[in-house]
Parts: sequence; C-alpha cells; structure tokens
Amino acid sequence: ALVIKGKNGELSFPLYSDVAIELNDGKLTFAAKNNSKQANAMSGTARALVNNMVKGVSEGFEKKLQLIGVGYRAQAQGKVLNLSLGFSHPIVYEMPEGVSVQTPSQTEIV
Repeated sequence: ALVIKGKNGELSFPLYSDVAIELNDGKLTFAAKNNSKQANAMSGTARALVNNMVKGVSEGFEKKLQLIGVGYRAQAQGKVLNLSLGFSHPIVYEMPEGVSVQTPSQTEIV
C-alpha cells in the first residue's frame, strides 16, 4: 500500500496490480502495466485518487454552502451547527471528528 502522511493526518492507498507507480525526482508517475482498456482507466483513477489524498493531508478540503430561502439561517456554536430551514423545529447537527464549521453570515456555511 502507498502511505501518504501530512500535517492533517495519514492515508493509505491500496496498489492495483495493473498500475505501475514510480517515484522520480519527487514526483509520482502512474502508468498502465499493459495496454488493456481497464489498466489505462485504473492508472488515471489511481493518479486522481492519490492527488486528492495528497491535497487532503497537506491542505485539507473546504466547502462553502449558501442557504437560499426565506427565513433560512445557520449558526455555528463550537462543534454544533444549528439550522433553521423552515421546519417547525431547528435542525441540530454535530460535526464529525476532524471537521470544523464556520458561519460568516446567517446564510453562509464554510
């Protein structure tokens, strides 16, 4: 398995038998071991997955959401996100371990 370590944690990637991975001058290269359609597809998939893993353990991921609707509001309180989405009751959502939430305004969630 390929192990990727960074400031945000550690991830491992299982190696595919049809994909050759080489490290040259600090860069990983992915190539199909044979010319089958599946091997070519798996080499591209492996490259994309490893690229996302490297980004995740080094920089992390961020997603911005905007609430659109009359009276829709969000409020972050520590590891809890309170949502008012037009129901008769507020939605209280606890963030999983390793996930942080911010609400710059009442209709934005980061």
